[in-house]
Amino acid sequence: MKEERKHTKHTALIKPLGGEFHRNEWAIIGAPCDRIEALVNDLSAFLSKKYKIGYVDAAHSSAEYTEPFYTKYTDEISVQNFHSQKKAGQKQNRKFFNDCDLVFVNGNHFTASKQIVILNEKKKDSLSRKLDRLTDVQFLVQDGGEVYSFLKDKIRDGLESFMMNESELIARRIEKEMIQEVAPLYGLVLAGGKSQRMGTDKGALEYKQKPHREYTADLISGFCEKTYISCRETQRDAFKSAYPKLIDTFTGLGPYGAILSAFREHPNHACLSIACDLPYIDKESINQLIHKRNPSKLATCFHNPDTQFPEPLITIWEPKAYPVLLEFLSQGYSCPRKVLINTEVEEIKMDNPGAMFNANDKQSYAQAVKGIKNAEKS
Repeated sequence: MKEERKHTKHTALIKPLGGEFHRNEWAIIGAPCDRIEALVNDLSAFLSKKYKIGYVDAAHSSAEYTEPFYTKYTDEISVQNFHSQKKAGQKQNRKFFNDCDLVFVNGNHFTASKQIVILNEKKKDSLSRKLDRLTDVQFLVQDGGEVYSFLKDKIRDGLESFMMNESELIARRIEKEMIQEVAPLYGLVLAGGKSQRMGTDKGALEYKQKPHREYTADLISGFCEKTYISCRETQRDAFKSAYPKLIDTFTGLGPYGAILSAFREHPNHACLSIACDLPYIDKESINQLIHKRNPSKLATCFHNPDTQFPEPLITIWEPKAYPVLLEFLSQGYSCPRKVLINTEVEEIKMDNPGAMFNANDKQSYAQAVKGIKNAEKS
């Protein structure tokens, strides 16, 4: 009897961490809205010195909109204003907060993946009706209330508690959580090119007694939780590697497609992408990039003094880069450098700019081989 396969309608994808609004979202619930807003303002005053903060709230009365425009954008120099009659649909809110590091949410109106419960008698009954929103309570804030019996099943034993006026202590507690949750780093050696200018597989060329894709993977693996070799489907069995291969699923896009493919598989990890044709790349340069990493930015990269542009051949892409890369692709762009130029990135001066030398044809390959041999002799 033929075994029937279970039909799956959609491809199973790994979801980004977080909830409706952000990877790092905190709902504050259990008090009147003015008390929640006051706490958010106090926390943001402390945290905004280092982080970009977002806030989600709802008005208690309908705002009258008399403009004839469905959507209106106004550049107000220091802030940008969007007015729209369109209500964001399911799973469409995160794009508005993608640049933020942290989003506070008024839990009286919306849900978030983490919660701070304020104990305030005025909202006791309201809180008792919203227990389904308490999925991951981080700590309590005392504001004239008590730990109600209906909360016992929703909070851990020994859960931390703060007073309402201890906003700096609360902010430090949140910051501690944010530091612990910086996205772990995976390495990606970009080795899926067709090497048309070189005439042979660039990743297989040996500068230091092994295929350079393996040498590069060895170099970055000490800095990354896991390291992959990126390649095309047709290369799956073309070479052996000590590292797992990550097959391009965004095909025909070169390095851009490789980075997108990595995020498709691992959307909750940052990606250290590095080309396989950098013969002078060294541990010190990788260490410099890691040390200067800024998770608050879309990416961390080196400034190329020759091009006067950010250099995409060695870049740390944060998880927030994934939707932006997809957005650029939807507008017809598949150049990583163009993304770096047109977004907020951490661009640093490389201590050893010679490590960015790119050997992508026979002439530059011969130059690199000669340079390495001369360096070894000296």
